[in-house]
Amino acid sequence: MRLRSGVFASSCLLVEALGVALFLRGFFPVPVRSLPRREARGDPPAEPAPPGPGMVSNWTKIPPPLFKKVVIVLIDALRDDFVFGSKGKQFMPYTTQVVEKGTSYSFIAEAKPPTVTMPRIKALMTGSIPGFIDVIVNLNSPALLDDNLIWQAKTAGKRIIFYGDDTWVKLFPKHFVEYDGTTSFFVSDFTEVDDNVTRHLDRVLKREDWDLLILHYLGLDHIGHMTGPNSPLVGPKLHEMDNILKKIHISLLSKEEASLPNLLVVCGDHGMSETGSHGGSSDGEVHTPLLFISSAFEKRSGPLTQPGFVQQTDLASTLAVGLGLPISRNSVGNLILPVVGGKTMREQLRFVHLNGFQLSRLLQENTPAYEKDPGYEHFKIAEKYHGNWIKLYLEGNNSEILLNLGKKVLKQYLEALKTLSSSLSKQVAQYDVYSMMVGTVIIMEVLLLLLLSLPKALSSQAEFEVSLSPPVFSLLFYLMCLMLCAVHVIVCTSAESLCYFCSMSWLTAVGVMMLISALMCSILSAIAKIFENSRPPLKNPVVSSSSWSEVDVLILAGTIGHVLSLGASSFIEEEHQTWYFLINTLCLVLCQELCRNNFLLKECDPQHSTTVKQNFDTIGKASECKNIDIPAACNSKLGQATSSTEFIKGSDKWMSLASPWIILICCRLLRSLNQTGVQWAHRPDFGHWLTSSEHKSELSFLAAVSLLMIFFLVQRRCSLVSKIAMALGLLGVYSYRAAIGNVIFPWQHASKDISKGITEARFVYVFVLGIVFTGTKDLLKSQVISADSSVKSTGLWEVYSGLVLLAALLFRPHNLPVLVFCLLIQTMMTKYIWRPLKFDAAQITIMHYWFGQAFFYFQGNSNGIATVDVSAGFVGLESYVEIPAIFLTVFATYAGPLLWAIHLLCYLSSEVSRNSAAVGHGCFCYALMRSIPVAIYIVLVTGLRYHLFIWSVFSPKLLYEGVHVFITAAICLFFTAMDQNHSHKVQD
Repeated sequence: MRLRSGVFASSCLLVEALGVALFLRGFFPVPVRSLPRREARGDPPAEPAPPGPGMVSNWTKIPPPLFKKVVIVLIDALRDDFVFGSKGKQFMPYTTQVVEKGTSYSFIAEAKPPTVTMPRIKALMTGSIPGFIDVIVNLNSPALLDDNLIWQAKTAGKRIIFYGDDTWVKLFPKHFVEYDGTTSFFVSDFTEVDDNVTRHLDRVLKREDWDLLILHYLGLDHIGHMTGPNSPLVGPKLHEMDNILKKIHISLLSKEEASLPNLLVVCGDHGMSETGSHGGSSDGEVHTPLLFISSAFEKRSGPLTQPGFVQQTDLASTLAVGLGLPISRNSVGNLILPVVGGKTMREQLRFVHLNGFQLSRLLQENTPAYEKDPGYEHFKIAEKYHGNWIKLYLEGNNSEILLNLGKKVLKQYLEALKTLSSSLSKQVAQYDVYSMMVGTVIIMEVLLLLLLSLPKALSSQAEFEVSLSPPVFSLLFYLMCLMLCAVHVIVCTSAESLCYFCSMSWLTAVGVMMLISALMCSILSAIAKIFENSRPPLKNPVVSSSSWSEVDVLILAGTIGHVLSLGASSFIEEEHQTWYFLINTLCLVLCQELCRNNFLLKECDPQHSTTVKQNFDTIGKASECKNIDIPAACNSKLGQATSSTEFIKGSDKWMSLASPWIILICCRLLRSLNQTGVQWAHRPDFGHWLTSSEHKSELSFLAAVSLLMIFFLVQRRCSLVSKIAMALGLLGVYSYRAAIGNVIFPWQHASKDISKGITEARFVYVFVLGIVFTGTKDLLKSQVISADSSVKSTGLWEVYSGLVLLAALLFRPHNLPVLVFCLLIQTMMTKYIWRPLKFDAAQITIMHYWFGQAFFYFQGNSNGIATVDVSAGFVGLESYVEIPAIFLTVFATYAGPLLWAIHLLCYLSSEVSRNSAAVGHGCFCYALMRSIPVAIYIVLVTGLRYHLFIWSVFSPKLLYEGVHVFITAAICLFFTAMDQNHSHKVQD
């Protein structure tokens, strides 16, 4: 069966996407668990037995609650410096007074990445560390089935009321006696989302029919997403939160009884980065305040000290003790001792013993050699000392010796708790290695198949024979299937932990085994054919001198260098520097090529040029594998010599020579627009200057000029109707940004109220869909009715223009210059570099890929989750709608690579001088460029899965790479659909 290069590449990418999905499912498994929740409420352990006969402790029950009512106020994205820093003193005076002089304990709670809401709520309520994959299901939170504080409280008969983020309602369905959830994803809403919580407050605080009140405020997080932590909107929002905390605290104090005090807990689920996002591991994202306010505590006195550090998971254990509940079975947190420090020594020892017993039991259930764990050994020693202390206590010894021994036992317990928690945190998620291995094998087989098919896939016909019969019907295929099925049975029957691949149906598993076997047989068949057809190379000095150009060497070295850099965490954090270096070097090499064509080859005598042309023609016919899409061996110096005369005579000579330097200047300006990465992300950049409230006029002017430039650069290839739609759409983009308060019209007053911009955004969507529909109609016409290349080219450019308009709508105003420079560089390289130098499709594809990767970082993206602009997913939406929100967010994040990939298809399809196989070559090279780093990175991540930075650095990058593979597969399918004309020509 004959396959075109594009079809083959698309098929390989689809198979690779399957392998990536399987690997991700194994790499991000469900964290380790203790017993199911229904079995979690067993009898609590008794106090350690005193040594000696006849002595038994009489305390075998859960200690009674320490507080009557507990109010948890969770302020989304509350950074520690918002309370303990200058902003806290300025905008939260009451809270600051309570922290410094009131009856409170204050801490800085450290959250583990990913710092997004749903995993953080799980950590707060269960005490466990959620898996990193929870960042994916954050958009659609399923019910929480693990043992948790809310379930324990409900089971104990406590009445719980909740108002705020509806993520809680999804995680804990039917747990609240009263609730009112608000969507957490409509980030343009700063006020209503909080007013909906506060409106219930006065009524609830007057009532006595509740034990636990949870309030989750979202406004601060939304302000951060839209305008950043330094926005002028942050101060008033903090002041609003301070007034709410004051109201709650005064109400709790006024209703206290002599028996039990009340407790107010103030915390954040995560912080926010300097850009206002979250999800990563910077200090601003992981450090949140944690306040315990109660009349049960001693009033603060003496000099003010810095808050101590605790883990966010410690809250679940502490609240469980405070409410008189069992500690969650999966909790890895420690009891925050100062909260119970006012109790007697026996009670304190009882509390830490319960915590240590729960941690040691969790360790036993997840670690075979738990007895050798240092934390477990320390706990057993502390238990022994505790038993001795109880013996003295029961004997009625009240001397100073008893108190000192109690302090010693308490210290021993605390050391054991810390060590146990650390051990459990390190192994909180067990990798599904079998699923990872199966996915890795599929990915590596696809990469090998692409590499082995490279010569034929880039031949002049862009076609090659794929014989399915030998691999599928060979004895080797069946032997491999049987062997893999046997391995599958052995692994699945002997695996102690749950394996996702083993949980699949046998039919699905056998299908995957057959796929792996077929790929392996195809690889072996391709290798055999290479050896069969191997011949001595042509002994032609011209060939050897023109095989590799400087561009080819740079492409090979850059690809290898980038792949090797993925093994270092620092290079992943600062990957944008690698791509900036590569495109800058590429511009210098292109400048050298242009100078050679304009000056060095100018003096070649006509006889030499004729000889070169004849030699090249001979080589082109002799070597089918080197005959890529144009008759010049695709960027060989010899082919360039034949066109140098025409090139030199052109009027654009000096513009062509200047174009690489102009592109370098553009790239340097873009680097100054958005600081990204980790090391220098905190440094001020032009984007921060523009987005500050003092420079709204400058931002408005820049946005208006950028939109005009976008129209000028895009409209040249569009039809008249599309030009009008583009102009109106870009006007709508500015109107949308003015409506939500990012920019202003010249006649607009600064005090104008902002809105959600729903109408303006939908106005733009109408024109985006109209332009894309017009282009799609032309494409269908060229594919079905008539094979007219001009109609097809126009259709592709209009689809591209529609995507540019969509990107302009989703980009923040200060990022519009990124889109302008993207279009400008594409225009300059098309007119002044690619056409004069006659690069082949493979080289042009790789240049597009490199620039696409660079523009991914020019947008302000990084390899951290925090730089994903979630607000783009809600442009024009009244409420959260899952599919549109995900599509818009992904498009806005990957707009750079997407626009460069679609431009590649438009360019290759519109160049009439090129071979009809150019689109197939481009598709194949694009698939190969995506497959190489993904395959190598997956192997590296597997080897580094116990690295210190696996969750903070390597895992986010793995998610980015996985999503990029799925996007590239979709792009290659579009390439293949647009390559239909080539198949018709071949058949004719």
